[in-house]
Amino acid sequence: MQGQLATVFGASGFIGRNIVRELAARGFRVNAVCRDAEHAKFLKPMGTVGQVTPMRADVTDPAAVARAVAGADVVVNLCGILYQSGRNTFEAVQATAPGTIAKAAAAAGARALVHVSAIGADAGSRSAYARSKAAGEAAVRAAFPAAVILRPSIVYGPDDSFFNRFAGMAQMLPVLPLFGGGGTRFQPVYVDDVADAAMAAIARPDAAGNTYELGGPTVYTFRQLMEMTLAEIHRKRPLVAVPFWLASLKAAFLELLPVPPLTRDQVELLKTDNVVSAGARTLADLGVAATPLEIVLPTYLDKFRVGGRYAGGRAPA
Repeated sequence: MQGQLATVFGASGFIGRNIVRELAARGFRVNAVCRDAEHAKFLKPMGTVGQVTPMRADVTDPAAVARAVAGADVVVNLCGILYQSGRNTFEAVQATAPGTIAKAAAAAGARALVHVSAIGADAGSRSAYARSKAAGEAAVRAAFPAAVILRPSIVYGPDDSFFNRFAGMAQMLPVLPLFGGGGTRFQPVYVDDVADAAMAAIARPDAAGNTYELGGPTVYTFRQLMEMTLAEIHRKRPLVAVPFWLASLKAAFLELLPVPPLTRDQVELLKTDNVVSAGARTLADLGVAATPLEIVLPTYLDKFRVGGRYAGGRAPA
């Protein structure tokens, strides 16, 4: 792999930056593609001088995508959005762009393509997010049959948008919401395990053409995850059940914000368990041992404790 070129779309994101790090550690030259190359300069020290090159490309522009993958041996696509805004629609970013990237990768002669989707991708879902993820997978398969598709559950780690969000809410709010009563199940997977899975997908010939669902070693309900979060940040907050209908009503107003904390489509997603399917290929099939959530969570949520991470043990607030 030494000296080979990898093009990573969505390189500056939470998962992307970890994959860039692992590619650089394995000797790849990396085209780190994102919407703002200037903002992505923090990726450059992950490799030696000139090894990681941040570059801007619009994934909805086939010509720009083709330029980004020119000469690439490996292509990784991580582009995704949690809500729609302007030109950044589910259809454009998650349904159409993956096919554009896959076609460009095939035309460039790339030997491997890794497409990161999500558990719950389903063409028959009531969620536009889930339908667009399924459409993106289908487009990738049609253009690059040997592509490896990775479907993670909630991905956690120091920069995640799940545990950090709810821990931050617990700092400011007197209660935490349990959407739908908190019974929806999740299987959080460590971001480093997802990066290792991507490296295995690139390195192992037997992975080609397969789909893997990535989850941690334990399944939790939403309520259990909120209880763990509060325990780690040493705070007491009542957990209040919010019916899905009421959550959707609130989300209709929150969607008017520039960065909505909740959308009606996300509420729809919360109605379905987000766990590895029975019989699915998993992390273990890629030779990756899943990291327990309980080991990692204390290493970064401590900053939300009363007095900060250096305050020591304190009674829950």
